[in-house]
Amino acid sequence: MSTPQFSSATPAPGTRGTRYARVLSIAGSDSGGGAGIQADLKTFAALGCYGMTAITALTAQNTQGVRGIHAVPPQFLKAQIQAVVEDIGVDAVKLGMLHAPEVVEVVAWAIDHYQLPNVVLDPVMVATSGDRLIAAETVDGLVRQLFPRAVVITPNLDEAALLIGHPIEAAHALEAAAEELLQLGARAVLLKGGHLPGDEVVDLLAQRGGRSLRLASARIASRNLHGTGCTLSSAIAAHLALGAQLPEAVASARAYVIGAMEAGADVQVGHGHGPLNHGFAPVPSHRLPPTATGA
Repeated sequence: MSTPQFSSATPAPGTRGTRYARVLSIAGSDSGGGAGIQADLKTFAALGCYGMTAITALTAQNTQGVRGIHAVPPQFLKAQIQAVVEDIGVDAVKLGMLHAPEVVEVVAWAIDHYQLPNVVLDPVMVATSGDRLIAAETVDGLVRQLFPRAVVITPNLDEAALLIGHPIEAAHALEAAAEELLQLGARAVLLKGGHLPGDEVVDLLAQRGGRSLRLASARIASRNLHGTGCTLSSAIAAHLALGAQLPEAVASARAYVIGAMEAGADVQVGHGHGPLNHGFAPVPSHRLPPTATGA
């Protein structure tokens, strides 16, 4: 295993006053363990971070599909966020399933009230089947309230198409589509091209006022792709918490997801679309200097 890239900021084991890199997932729970907060916590741990959660909804699901969804009341979501932020502190935030306008409002309030840093928004809006998961008013709230507050949004092609109002049918169209998403208020967009046909998977990172970064890799043949988007966004948040700049965090997170896909491609979990192998190459928890407040 290679030496972690953050050793210069990692005090020696046993040093008093050090802390872990802390990442909060505000997302839905996947009872099957492959996506949602379960995938996020596995990713945080595998990348050497301390993970926390504020659950927005419970799902009854497995590798074959979702059987039911039970929403968490917005006030209890707020209580979860308050409990962990006020005690433990946060270095980065991953946002996943936010199913109602009231939930979006709670999250926007928390970001502003606590000045939460390094917010990564995975706009979970469309199921693998193509069905919309959230109402139009919730999509509008995501765009208005959370796009400007997030350091990056990570839509797949279906979600991006819903947001910009037209399909994205080829890799050469990613740049124009990403620009449209930036015009909606996003500060940066990682547009994921995995749903396009072909042997190569192309993703595009576009930043407002900055150069675009094209990331390409060979397609991996596997049924075990459940939770790929959750894992990628949580890995980006983890690397941001560890001190990486956004382009480095995206590239490192993408490499981690590719490794997890390859390591889990031939493993059978359940009878449907299985998970990635999140723990294929875990690293020790990173120790960082204490914050100014000692949190």
